[in-house]
Amino acid sequence: MCLLACAASARAQSLEPRAYSNTPVGMNFAIAGYAYQNGDVASDASLPLQNAKVQVHTGFLAYARSLDVLGQAAKLELVLPYAGALGAADAQLPGQTVHESRDVDGFGDAQMRFSWNFYGAPALSLEDFDQYEQDVIIGTSLLVTVPLSQYDGDKLLNIGTHRWSFKPELGISKSWAPFILELSVAGTFYTENHDFFHGNDRQQSPLGAAQLHGIYAFRRGIWGSLDFTYYVGGRTQLNDHPATGLQSNTRLGGTLAIPVNKYNSIKLYGSTGVSARAGGRFDTIGAAWQVRWGGGL
Repeated sequence: MCLLACAASARAQSLEPRAYSNTPVGMNFAIAGYAYQNGDVASDASLPLQNAKVQVHTGFLAYARSLDVLGQAAKLELVLPYAGALGAADAQLPGQTVHESRDVDGFGDAQMRFSWNFYGAPALSLEDFDQYEQDVIIGTSLLVTVPLSQYDGDKLLNIGTHRWSFKPELGISKSWAPFILELSVAGTFYTENHDFFHGNDRQQSPLGAAQLHGIYAFRRGIWGSLDFTYYVGGRTQLNDHPATGLQSNTRLGGTLAIPVNKYNSIKLYGSTGVSARAGGRFDTIGAAWQVRWGGGL
C-alpha cells in the first residue's frame, strides 16, 4: 500500500476478483490506473491514528505475463504506484499524543506477485483456449512488497512503510456458468521498521485475510462482481511496550470489467469499510485501462 492504501494495494485489504482464473500462455498485459480514497486510511492500517481525515490520489502502472509452470497456468505481475495525499490525524504513542498534518507525494512501495493455478487451469495456447471451460480452479500466490518508496522517519504519515512484507495466499474458484464463486485466504508477514517516528523499532504480527467474490459473466465479455473481504490480526509493538492495535475489519465492494476490443479493456471498481476495529474506515473508487498482446493474439 502506498500512503493510505493505493489501488495497487497492500493486498491484505484489497478486493481482487478473478485472481484465480485461467489465461492463455504467453500473453502480456500492461495496465494504467487511478484510484481516489477518502477517510481513515494510512500506508499502514495498524498505525495508532485517531480522527484521521485523508484524501489520496493514486496512479499506478503494472505489467503481467502469463506462464506455463509444470503444465498449469501461472502469472507474474509487477506494480509501481505513485501517490499524492493530503490529510491530518492524531496518534497515541507511549507517553505522548501527536497531531500531524501532511501534504506529500511520491512513488509507493513496488510489488511483485507470482501466482500459479496448480489444479483445473491447464496451460493452453490462445487457439486451444477457445475450447476450455472452467470447472474448479485451485491456485496459490506470493505477493512481495519492496520498500522502495519515499519515507520520512520523522513523520507518522508516509507514502511507504519502510519494511518488506510477504503475503502467501491460497484460492479456489468454482464456475456454474455464467456464475463464478471465488474464495481465498491469506496471511501477510512483515519485517521490522527500525526507523519508525524518530528511530523507534516497530514490529507487527501477521495479518490474516479472507476474500469472497460472486462473479457474473455477461454477454460480449463483460463481467461484474460483488466483493467482500475480512482481515484480522496485525497487532504492533513499539520498542518494548506491549503490543496493541488488533485489527478486525470488513470491506464490501463491486467491480465491473468492460472490453473495448480484443486488445483493450476497462475496469471500474469501488469499495467501502463496513466495520472496523482499527483503521479501515475509508472509501475507494478507481478505474484501470488494460492492454494485452502476445500469445498469438
